[in-house]
Amino acid sequence: MTIEHQHLRVLIANEREDRIALVTTLVSGLGHTVIAGSTQVVEVGALTSSEHPDVALVGLGTSSTHALELIERIVREAECPVIAVLEGHDTAFVDEAAKRGVFAYIVDGSPDELQSALDITLRRFAEYHNLQGAFGRRAQTERAKGILMERYQVDERQAFAMLRDHARHSGQKLVHVAQAVLDGHLLLPASPAGKPNHGSEVSGAAAPDGSTQGRGP
Repeated sequence: MTIEHQHLRVLIANEREDRIALVTTLVSGLGHTVIAGSTQVVEVGALTSSEHPDVALVGLGTSSTHALELIERIVREAECPVIAVLEGHDTAFVDEAAKRGVFAYIVDGSPDELQSALDITLRRFAEYHNLQGAFGRRAQTERAKGILMERYQVDERQAFAMLRDHARHSGQKLVHVAQAVLDGHLLLPASPAGKPNHGSEVSGAAAPDGSTQGRGP
């Protein structure tokens, strides 16, 4: 049975030109495209930013310091996983690379082993970003609830109901309503609860008691 793999755009960085050539041959043989190869720390960040690789493979050359600087520069610019490619196991280097944001490491092997490592790394990277996104969305909602609780003097349940009901009535996603609250453009009265409210930006949003905030008599 033939397994279809995602076609990848790969950036390869290594202090040694011969290692770049070797990894390029392996990657190309798997049907992926090597978009750039670099030995220079000063240029690898710009390459990453301009080329938007799907994955970056950074090899350990003569100097571990050089390799770590390559990793650090790519991680700073990339929205892709950075994988360290080693000729043998090197626990000390892997620990330092992890501190700089490398997502995984692989030890030289067959093309099939490289492809398997790429598949696993990209899947885990996607799961990581999905999880990070979920945490971010939850944090937005929690912050928005806190703002509404303070401004309307309501409890957490009522604040969430306000967000949910406005999302339903406006046809927006809850996270978008929460972000609008954070931006100060939705659901918030122009003045704190209990004070005259003139020129509120709310357009018919229901307050917790069922009345309408932000409208004149």
